[in-house]
Amino acid sequence: MAHILIIDDDSAICASLSLLLKQADHESFKALDPESALQLLKDETPDLVIMDMNYSRETSGSEGLDLLNKIRTISTHIPVILITAWGSIDLAVRGMRAGAFDFINKPWDNTQLLRSIQIALNLGIQPEYQPESRTRKELDEQYDFGEIIGEDPQLLKLLDTVGRVSATDAAALILGDSGTGKELIAEAIHANSHRRDGPFIKVNLGGISSSLFESEMFGHKRGAFTDAKYDRVGRFEKANNGTIFLDEIGDLDRSSQVKLMRVLQDCSFEVLGSSQTKRVDFRVIAATNRDLDAMVAAGEFREDLFYRINLITVHLPALKDRPGDIPRLTQHYIEKLKIIYNRPELSLDSAAISWLQNLTWTGNVRELRNLVERTVLVSLGDQLGVKDFAAQVQQGTPGDRLETGQFSTIEEMEITMIRKAMILHKKNISKVAESLGLSRAALYRRLEKFELDE
Repeated sequence: MAHILIIDDDSAICASLSLLLKQADHESFKALDPESALQLLKDETPDLVIMDMNYSRETSGSEGLDLLNKIRTISTHIPVILITAWGSIDLAVRGMRAGAFDFINKPWDNTQLLRSIQIALNLGIQPEYQPESRTRKELDEQYDFGEIIGEDPQLLKLLDTVGRVSATDAAALILGDSGTGKELIAEAIHANSHRRDGPFIKVNLGGISSSLFESEMFGHKRGAFTDAKYDRVGRFEKANNGTIFLDEIGDLDRSSQVKLMRVLQDCSFEVLGSSQTKRVDFRVIAATNRDLDAMVAAGEFREDLFYRINLITVHLPALKDRPGDIPRLTQHYIEKLKIIYNRPELSLDSAAISWLQNLTWTGNVRELRNLVERTVLVSLGDQLGVKDFAAQVQQGTPGDRLETGQFSTIEEMEITMIRKAMILHKKNISKVAESLGLSRAALYRRLEKFELDE
């Protein structure tokens, strides 16, 4: 049960909010003007404040911003939810800059308001991280971190934060260079949340054009536009009662940012070709390798959207900053490749491990994973040494270029994919053909054309 202060000059609004909070098992007390509110705050400390932005005929919100600043001088940690009938993007941004937790328009949606209150309260009671207080073993006993490998102090601190905030519904923003494992962190947040049994919907926003954004995200009805031959369920509807992961959010164009902001703010949208509003319940996790602060300053990313998605921000360290995890990661990939390629005797030379730790790893964990798999594919022996890895780093292979799109020809790509499939399926032509989407005859023609040994 939380103790919540309501500040609003309309007694009917105060009564309505008090009833709503009572039904949610919270206690509340009220103030009808800023002066009374400040006096109450000096006498007792609430767990949360819900406050109006206007206390006279003026509707600019300046009175509310002034009160918020005074509240912050009394306490910097009490979460404050702003609520007003005269909402605007500019006012919302100014409120968030001044330290508000959320900004909700009147008339409010009860579910949305209660959800915001619960998130604010949950985050408010999260204990501060104590350096070196949790070991990887202790974290794994409490949380499910699946494929996240490592024991570097930076990673442990991040995982501790991830585990604690997973229990809330707070929007999370994952930052980090390309290849650091942002998707794995998003999956971990979902796996440790109360939504774990719900869907986890991944969306690469960098791959969705502006013209297709609404259809992809909100869905469409048959006949909504020329090529709409069937009804389509959008990503947000698929994520209902689960989590939606918005990867590469920094690549989203401005017009799509506006549409995204609306659904994140109201948890509702309209399917293309329909006038009916759909309400959905989801948690949003976003990720990018771009500098959103700089993009906001340059006018390339909406400031209100930025505040909406980064209630919790986690920064993934680059692989070069945690070299002690390289042996663990390498061995982890080796263990998986033993099964995939049926090579149970695979092992690592100790000199190779030291050598790998001294590389720059501009591609981070993804680059390490690709190098290990590439080396396993071409190595003749089961013990992988420095020479095996060095040959692949220096020369590269078509398999590596498949990841980066640097093939010189389509034939080169085909050869590499066929060779990989042949190894994976132990030259079983039927399985190789099926995995490549070819008929047996088409595969045989390619084997003959490229002079590949069956």
